[in-house]
Amino acid sequence: MATSPGSDAAFSTQKSTLSESPQTKKFPLTEEEIFYMNCRAAYLTVFKSSLEHIISKEQLYLALQHAGRNPSQKTINKYWTPQTVKLNFDDFCIILRKEKPTSKAELLKSFKQLDVNDDGCILHTDLYKLLTKRGEKMTREEVNAIINLADVNADGKFDYIKFCKLYVTTNEKCLKTTLEKLEVDSKLKRQQFGSHMEGPPEWDPSPIPKPSPRITRKTDQETFSNKGDTKNSLLATGRKFKTSVSFTFTMGANSNQNSKLTEPDSLKEWQCIQSKGCFFLEEDGEIISHHYRMQIAQRSIVYVTIKPLNLSQVEGKPSPWLSVDTALYILKENESQANLQLICFTELRNREVFGWTGELGPGIYWLIPSTTGCRLRKEIKPITEEAQLVYRDETGELFLTKEFRSTLSDIFEVIDLDGNGLLSLEEYNFFELRTSGEKCDEDAWAVCRENFRTKKNELTRQGFMDLNLMEANDREGDPRDLWVTLHSMGYNKALELTEACPFIIDIYADKCKPRIKAVHMEGCSGQLEKAICKSVLNKGDAKVMDGYENIIVHTYKHDTWITSVIENKSDNKVIIHINNELSKNCMNSRGLNIFAVEVAPKSTMVCQHVMPLNEQQEWIYYCVYSLIS
Repeated sequence: MATSPGSDAAFSTQKSTLSESPQTKKFPLTEEEIFYMNCRAAYLTVFKSSLEHIISKEQLYLALQHAGRNPSQKTINKYWTPQTVKLNFDDFCIILRKEKPTSKAELLKSFKQLDVNDDGCILHTDLYKLLTKRGEKMTREEVNAIINLADVNADGKFDYIKFCKLYVTTNEKCLKTTLEKLEVDSKLKRQQFGSHMEGPPEWDPSPIPKPSPRITRKTDQETFSNKGDTKNSLLATGRKFKTSVSFTFTMGANSNQNSKLTEPDSLKEWQCIQSKGCFFLEEDGEIISHHYRMQIAQRSIVYVTIKPLNLSQVEGKPSPWLSVDTALYILKENESQANLQLICFTELRNREVFGWTGELGPGIYWLIPSTTGCRLRKEIKPITEEAQLVYRDETGELFLTKEFRSTLSDIFEVIDLDGNGLLSLEEYNFFELRTSGEKCDEDAWAVCRENFRTKKNELTRQGFMDLNLMEANDREGDPRDLWVTLHSMGYNKALELTEACPFIIDIYADKCKPRIKAVHMEGCSGQLEKAICKSVLNKGDAKVMDGYENIIVHTYKHDTWITSVIENKSDNKVIIHINNELSKNCMNSRGLNIFAVEVAPKSTMVCQHVMPLNEQQEWIYYCVYSLIS
């Protein structure tokens, strides 16, 4: 489900270097393997092992440079937020997929727009305006660094043709140096991603990028499994299994009726608060969503529910994403945000609604939405005709089409988190961060209020429409920027919401009115994965690998889904092969029946989520977990 690495020009140019390896001659590397080989080469130039973490902005910047990127400070800040504590190798690979190396042709095209004399040069004053006011804005210091390059600047002019050549050459040299360093180390040479292991186990192969439990990345799994008709994978043919454990569960049709969610009798008398949010499917398969902070003033019985938000206005035709599973993990904040205690999650169900009822003491709680990823995944159907977004009347005036206005109205409904029919600055900034990566500051918001319809200093639905119309006019009717916004919000070219799932959270308390606020948007890393692991360890069945008491597979069976977690108590990393081929009427969050995961020492990780393909039929979960020698 990840984007193709073949589009990564700087990485694909390194094929010749890799093909010299004796093992790659025997088993030619795929584009995906080349991508990860380059990722690891860059990572291991900065770190001794790919199990080490990036723990600072400086380390991230250095690793990206060795990968042939030249990130701006804004790019670094996008991935290293105030909440970031560390990034792992898998996160690093995700960043490289998103931050494609700029080609020479793209650079030349951008600079040529300011070359009024068509002589290959740009005045420093024009260059400053271009780089600090448009696109991904650079800082004054970053622009000065470019202007001070002696080889490409003279007489107040910037020679962009020389600069583009220097830029691309420098990036290629960085990447070539990292690969050469990896080739020199014969131990790492034997550890090529996806190759056969032929030799004693004590070679201790270098870590393969760990498939993140929050990411449905088919390409990671393809490295371990053969997608052809044969059952044998590279992993199975090249390595032996030390030991295995298996789990079998037979689940009845409509088994969710066993965990029926019921409302408390006196619910109508309780105080209620509501908030909306959305799961967004990223290009690499990662799912991110809003995270919330909730305050309970006094000890109360609390009833919490989460369900997909139905936006359809047509009776009898519900929104297609209503089948996406949702859950909400509730964690109590103790002293600091970093110290969160898992309280519960919404495991009871009534149709598409998942909920929990229980007593909560006074304090601050974090609400973290979750979906397994089994039913929210990348769209594969082709779109034959692109929807029209704007049109001009006979006078030449620009208008939004009826279909686009309807879509914008739905988007407004999703980003209006408190449901009051207006957009506050905080709500609008979630939208801006999602679609452009930037926030709207107070000054820009004041300008927005002056030019578009507002109420109580908040943007109305019509004002939101007019804002998008202004953007279309600014581009003289060119819809490309509008499509960027739509794709970011999960819409395809037919204006269908296919890669997002809006949801709504309701919280009732019998003694006080709860308060809830969306704080940020995050994926399944960090606190959510910890919460899932802890809940499975607390509630699931555990099986120890025979002869390896420090390696434990935990499986939690819910009426609606099954989640497995692998716990590695040993001092060494382990690789576990997972085989779901004998399961019936099942889908899993990783998208393949056979795959493998690497578990770091002294850690736990979510292995997979499994759900029925058809809830109206019986489904059988049969999974074998094998330790690879």
